[in-house]
Amino acid sequence: MPFVSLVFQLFFGKRFMSIKVTKNDGVATVLIDRADKLNALSAEMYHELAEQFAALAGDDEVRAVILTGAGRAFCAGGDVGSMGSYDVVAGRKRSQGHQRTIINLYNLEKPVIAAVRGAAAGIGASLALACDLVIAAESAYFLMAFKKVGIPPDGGSVFFLTQRLGIARAKELVYTARRLPAQEAHDMGLVMKVVPEDRLEAEAQALARELATSATYALKLAKKMFHSMYVPTLEHLLELENLAVSGARLTHDHQEGVAAFREKRPPKFLGR
Repeated sequence: MPFVSLVFQLFFGKRFMSIKVTKNDGVATVLIDRADKLNALSAEMYHELAEQFAALAGDDEVRAVILTGAGRAFCAGGDVGSMGSYDVVAGRKRSQGHQRTIINLYNLEKPVIAAVRGAAAGIGASLALACDLVIAAESAYFLMAFKKVGIPPDGGSVFFLTQRLGIARAKELVYTARRLPAQEAHDMGLVMKVVPEDRLEAEAQALARELATSATYALKLAKKMFHSMYVPTLEHLLELENLAVSGARLTHDHQEGVAAFREKRPPKFLGR
């Protein structure tokens, strides 16, 4: 193990229990490591991810980043088991934690690759789409699952989907909450490449190494140029999203959606 990676593990390994980072030849791999919950994100994990992305931004030895999940899923979204118990102030604080994670990832001035297998659902899909490039295993699928727990999309989903697909297709995925398989996602332009299951890590590493050995300062400037193409900014959209999600947490439908998920039954939404 390289010395920098060893020091990082010694000093930060215990603190970041569910988010693990390895570094090799200029490539950092960020692993969401909660396979028993399909890598669903708790409040603590959002904080861990935000801290890790901030640390990588300032690490000159890292020139490309891979984001992936342990086990059979990329990320199944937020931990629904911890939802439903927030007032407006606590709900807003939670959403701000989500925002910091997404902004730190999106603003990383290095090429970032999402390596996706299995579910990329809810804010898990947002994390994948906040990356510059997405490589998907044949098992991968994307799911805008937000309406199932009675909240509007968060994690910048509307921003990223509209950037990549246009408003009409973005609305279709949000409104229907249908499962979008890897190959269809590729055909739509959400995914760069679909690869066999056993080739996902190797393909992501190969691409990351190619990027890490290229003119990364030029890529940093190109990334800034791409970010300047869209209005409103991600930060503006996230502020609007925060207000919408904070209000939605007080509704009957959100409470019912969370209860139905926990009780493994269909929800009975009332539209209020």
